[in-house]
Amino acid sequence: MSWLFGVKRDGGGGPPTDMPPPPGDGSAGGGGGNPNEPEKSRSDAYRFDSAALERAAKAARELESSRNAKEALELSKLQEMTRHSELVAKAKEYEAHIEQMKLDSKRVEGDERRKTLQEETKQHQMRAQYQDQLARKRNEDQLLQQSRANDENLRRQEESVAKQESMRKSTIEHEMELRHRNEMRRLEAELSAKAKIDRENQDLTLEQIRLKAAENRTTVLESIKTAGSVLGAGFQAFLQDWDKVIVAAGGVSLLALGVYTARGATGVGARYIESRLGKPSLVRETSRFSVLEAFKHPVNTVKRLKLKPQDALSGVVLSPKLEERLRDVAIATKNTKHNKGMYRNILMHGPPGTGKTMFAKKLAMHSGMDFAIMTGGDVAPMGKEGVTAVHKVFDWANTSRRGLLLFMDEADAFLRKRSSEAISEDLRAMLNAFLYRTGEQSNKFMLVLASNTPEQFDWAINDRLDEMVEFGLPGLAERERLVRLYFDKFVLQPASEGKRRLKVAEMDYSALCSKIAKMTQGMSGRGISKLGVAWQAAAYASEDGVLTEKMIMERVEDAVKQHQQKEQWLSAQERREFKTGGYHSQKDDQAAPNTSSAAPV
Repeated sequence: MSWLFGVKRDGGGGPPTDMPPPPGDGSAGGGGGNPNEPEKSRSDAYRFDSAALERAAKAARELESSRNAKEALELSKLQEMTRHSELVAKAKEYEAHIEQMKLDSKRVEGDERRKTLQEETKQHQMRAQYQDQLARKRNEDQLLQQSRANDENLRRQEESVAKQESMRKSTIEHEMELRHRNEMRRLEAELSAKAKIDRENQDLTLEQIRLKAAENRTTVLESIKTAGSVLGAGFQAFLQDWDKVIVAAGGVSLLALGVYTARGATGVGARYIESRLGKPSLVRETSRFSVLEAFKHPVNTVKRLKLKPQDALSGVVLSPKLEERLRDVAIATKNTKHNKGMYRNILMHGPPGTGKTMFAKKLAMHSGMDFAIMTGGDVAPMGKEGVTAVHKVFDWANTSRRGLLLFMDEADAFLRKRSSEAISEDLRAMLNAFLYRTGEQSNKFMLVLASNTPEQFDWAINDRLDEMVEFGLPGLAERERLVRLYFDKFVLQPASEGKRRLKVAEMDYSALCSKIAKMTQGMSGRGISKLGVAWQAAAYASEDGVLTEKMIMERVEDAVKQHQQKEQWLSAQERREFKTGGYHSQKDDQAAPNTSSAAPV
């Protein structure tokens, strides 16, 4: 193995490898010197190594004589070219690195400029905010100073007015005192002068009094004598003439008979007018025509006369099963009226606000009958007059030509069990009168009772009932229909008319109604109708009159909280009664097939 120009050459003719030449021995290379001898090392560094040249010359001779000399030279060229290309690549990589550094520098410069602009903008905003705060504080100080000045001026004005009022009051009091003194002085002078005159004329006054008394006494005595003589002569002549006595007795008898007859006829006529044209005191509302109501409300009377029979279920939202049952009741009532048959008595029970009163009115209008509404709470306070009032109601009902639907709301307040200790004797007598008048079926009137707690009815009242209908709380589908109905009635229609200060913002109407229906679980139809009024009021209370979805949901959340609070106020007994009566709201809005629900519109 030999070395040629720092390239190791294998003696067997193999390809040379790029390896550094081995270090010289201790005598030639100086590599084995002692590092503790610096002077010797420095002299070895400048020493010429002739052995290396000899080895190079020897290697050159061997290479020339070798058959692989040409390949070695080509390999050396290729190695040089490879190194050159690597150097060029490194140079280009260095240039690319320089360009990347320039780009990074520009990007950093841009970031710094952007940060500088942001900082300047922030400083400008802070300066503007500070100036705005200073301006606001200056305005507040000015307003405060102006308010203090106004208060001071007002206080001074009030003090001035109070001072003037005090001066005026003192002046008036002084004038009144002076006037009183003058009046007292004048009265004293007049009284003293009158007393002096009376003392001087006392004898003349007494003489005048004696003369007037004697003259009056003489006149009275003469009048008595004249009247006695005239009456005695007349009575004596009357007794002597029997014809005059008989005529006088007959006249007195006829006068007494006329007075008694007129009194009786007046009472009978009054009762007839009251039963035909008047309205009993227990009836709160009626569609029956009366002269007194016509004079009080002529427009409503004309409108009522123009009403035509309509569908009994129009405007009432209820479950399909209950709707089918009530429609059968309406058809049966209408046909009974047309065929002059006997009416059936109905009990409608359920929680408040589920449409019992509304359906009763619709039923009367559908069948062409008159309706009259009374409440059980009005009967008990009447006391001893209650029995007469109950009879007057039924007498008035029997005089109806079209037939009368007598609807009693809150019937449990009147028709309680007679065995209860809480019921009074007067109320028991009124209940007996009611049972007497409803003991048989009638073709003149139809009795419809409504109650939240029908279990309190007397057993005889239950015997009078022909059919019972339960009005439950609306389910999910009914609540959604109610929400849509009231939203259209109280919001969309007034907004579309353009006559009110009411507008509606853009919103997903269908999704909103479905969401509200899910939130209002357990609420009655009346409670949902109050939501429509609350939405309208919210729009009127806003600045621009625009009803937004946020305002709607706020009112719904408030209504739900209030409903929950009302349920908490119910006593344990009331909750148990509602649950046993089937009026509690179901947790699952997918009601069973036999569940009914209704709500008024």
